Amino acid sequence: MKDDHRPYYLKKLTYKFEQWYAYHFLAPQCEYFGRGMAVMKPWHVEIFGSPISIGDFNTLIATSDKKVRLSAWLKDNLSGKIETGKCCLICPGVRITSATSVVLGDDCMLAQDVYITDSDWHDLYDRTSSVGNTYEVKIGNNVWIGDSAIVGKGVTIGDNAVIGAGAVVVKDIPANAIAAGNPAAVIRYLDAGKTIKSRSQWMAEPDKLTKFYDNVERVMREENTIFGWLRTVFFPRKGD
Repeated sequence: MKDDHRPYYLKKLTYKFEQWYAYHFLAPQCEYFGRGMAVMKPWHVEIFGSPISIGDFNTLIATSDKKVRLSAWLKDNLSGKIETGKCCLICPGVRITSATSVVLGDDCMLAQDVYITDSDWHDLYDRTSSVGNTYEVKIGNNVWIGDSAIVGKGVTIGDNAVIGAGAVVVKDIPANAIAAGNPAAVIRYLDAGKTIKSRSQWMAEPDKLTKFYDNVERVMREENTIFGWLRTVFFPRKGD
């Protein structure tokens, strides 16, 4: 199906239910669960362990086949920690696992299937050891990590850096760098003469932004009806 044929009020009701579900079921599992969150399909977001903190105005998108998983493991009375700053975007299939600390700054964007971990999860020699070597991961502000990239233990990524799709990051990446490959290496730097716009700037007036998108949805769906939507669900046609 090409289009979402739900009428405006049904789409609005679905969104409200998703946010209620997120704050009712996910928020109690977190040390901090930010205000103004947008969580799509929150029943496919899995949170395990504590402390896990998700900053204000984060957007989390999960699907049935690509769940979002945030896991902080307890080992020898020491717990991992996961923190995200404000206005981050977390796409389907993202996994973050921590035995020590994984901290993301503001405005980070994690594309589909990104994996971030601060541990080997088994010792190199004692394969029965459940954590192995673990060193904290620090990701700066406005970092963009591409599809299916992996960020390993002990890595620091500087502000505004871009990590290419499929990269495997095992060493620090400086601020404003574009890195790609396995192992990831800097291929060039962002143009210092160009302005970088962050998600925080885009979301600086959340009420105004919400009203704008609400009006767009209303206009786009004004001809949609409940019966028309049901027809596309049960009797889809070419072009739906």
